[in-house]
Amino acid sequence: MDLDLNILRQDLAGKFIGHPFHYYPEIGSTNDEAFRLGLQGAAEGTAIFADSQNTGKGRMQRVWHSPAGVNIYTSVILRPSFDAARAPQISLAAGVAAAEMMDFYFPNQIHLKWPNDILIGGKKVCGILTQMKTSGSGIDFVVVGIGINVNSRYDQFPEDIRDIATSLSIVSGRTMAREELIIHLYENMAKWYRELAKSGFGAIREKWLSLSPMIGHRVSVGFGVETISGKAVGLGEDGSLMLCTAENGIIKVLAGDATILKRG
Repeated sequence: MDLDLNILRQDLAGKFIGHPFHYYPEIGSTNDEAFRLGLQGAAEGTAIFADSQNTGKGRMQRVWHSPAGVNIYTSVILRPSFDAARAPQISLAAGVAAAEMMDFYFPNQIHLKWPNDILIGGKKVCGILTQMKTSGSGIDFVVVGIGINVNSRYDQFPEDIRDIATSLSIVSGRTMAREELIIHLYENMAKWYRELAKSGFGAIREKWLSLSPMIGHRVSVGFGVETISGKAVGLGEDGSLMLCTAENGIIKVLAGDATILKRG
């Protein structure tokens, strides 16, 4: 399951995202490396890809399990011209890009869980982590990190996540070419990022809503020791999840893990 780097570099040459393309057989975290390169002035669209990570990062200080030779661990540097208050829109746009890419191979099976986890068959197959450096109200750069479980076997997942995680290979029953998926992912990211920059958040919000089963259902959102429950009614312009609660009416939730509550 080795990567064909020649195919990747040939296909990505001159593309908006993925040129330059930095490959590492092993690294601590692609997000950390992208942030370091961003501080050094790396161009927008610079992509970092690792075959394995020692300290892969998930949301809310979690570890992203990163075995070698089977999955996608990548981070992209973006330098948007809009102000920092719109940064959460980039994270949701990345979620839409990755979900749409996987929907091509698994039609009508891919779902987004707020803010941007991607599920297939109710199990997590992809996570996204964005980090940002600002200057005043402006953005110096944003690092978008994406981890996709492509060819991981069931026994390669840690025991504590085997019931909630899956891979594209487990679902499809075949090994999938990572080169093709990476190229498709970067193309989608470029498309939705340009849409966001040119036309705003509207189309991204509509696409996100079409891929999420949460809207219209009661959900619970946990952040640390706090939990808020209510009916999910939409997405705010800032990427927040809009909840209708019995106590406070419509509220905006800006961070946390959302789960659809079972009826009972």
